[in-house]
Amino acid sequence: MSYKVSSKGQIVIDKEIRDRLGIEPGWIAVQRQVGDRVEIRFYPCAHDRSLRGALADVVQRRPPSDEDWHEIKQEAWTAAARNEGESAN
Repeated sequence: MSYKVSSKGQIVIDKEIRDRLGIEPGWIAVQRQVGDRVEIRFYPCAHDRSLRGALADVVQRRPPSDEDWHEIKQEAWTAAARNEGESAN
């Protein structure tokens, strides 16, 4: 199907093409001239859906106690020292 270019330089992309490519409102259209034609690539925008609760199964609900923090830091330092020793060999 053919369309006229509007006075603002806008054109219509057929719904069938949009559906096949999965193009949705808000996507970025990057265009460039290739010889005597225009090439347009479409990129999805950053998501706008909330990720709240996505890690609920693996995240602790309460903050660690002072003793827990001490243990966490000790484990991290021990692991870092072990890794440093392995990379020196």
